[in-house]
Amino acid sequence: MRMATNDELTVAVLGPGGIGGLLAALLSKSGHRVICLAGDDTAKTLRTTGIEVRSGLFGDFTAEVEADTELREPVDACLIAVKATALDAALTRVPPTLLGDALVVPFLNGVEHPAALRARYRPDRVAAAAIRAESTRVAPGRIEHGTPFAEIDLAGDPVPDERLDALAQVLDAAGPTTRVHADEAATLWAKMSLLAPFALLTTHYALPIGDVRTQHREELTSLVEEAAAVSGACGGPADPRQALARYDAFPPGTKSSMQRDAEAGRPLELDAIGGALLRAAERHGVPVPATARLVGELRAAGH
Repeated sequence: MRMATNDELTVAVLGPGGIGGLLAALLSKSGHRVICLAGDDTAKTLRTTGIEVRSGLFGDFTAEVEADTELREPVDACLIAVKATALDAALTRVPPTLLGDALVVPFLNGVEHPAALRARYRPDRVAAAAIRAESTRVAPGRIEHGTPFAEIDLAGDPVPDERLDALAQVLDAAGPTTRVHADEAATLWAKMSLLAPFALLTTHYALPIGDVRTQHREELTSLVEEAAAVSGACGGPADPRQALARYDAFPPGTKSSMQRDAEAGRPLELDAIGGALLRAAERHGVPVPATARLVGELRAAGH
């Protein structure tokens, strides 16, 4: 597969929402052919108007993309940017027989999805990815990127290093600062251990991080310590003090994506985040009473 920064790639983007739409637009602007995969109405809109991005980091621009309801031809890479709650249904748009040698790169919350994708697609072509950016789809084809950064971590234990390095060069050249990491578990848990306490607490209390870290500091500390312990058992970072310092540096009005989903009445990624953390804790014999109670209360509330 061609994958150098001076090659034109064909990239499918499954789920052109906040993150998927931003990446699709940046790749198109960088000279690559992009095929967005979405529902019929969204696909029609994207074919007609393209993707409009408003970003303090990347500027305001509109990028032309192709769009369809399912993949109908081979591609060089397929970026998956749907919510975990929609993953199974969305994958019907990407037949395994068409992907062949293409890299499959999921930008999903949680740690369990790479195994599920490797059961469906070629295992040595599924790379784990994590992205740090707040990007929102305000309407079909309209993306607002709110953070002054966009950073991607790539990893994939069974994926050849040269494939990951080449994709990283393409993504980095398109805009987001992109790095390749040697350890997939460490990469996934670095995000998971920071995301879980943030998502669970902001959603449970319907408060942004500034209020959570002042009004519910003791509970935040407990969740951070538990998540760090599970992360360490799974091969990830295990420094709760560093995690707390990062929360303290967040702008006080910052909300988690799970909290935004709750406010909008959308399904929550509670099982992909909280449930996965509890399952990993049980596997490794790590006690997580504060996390278990919080997940239980969110489930009891109908989430």
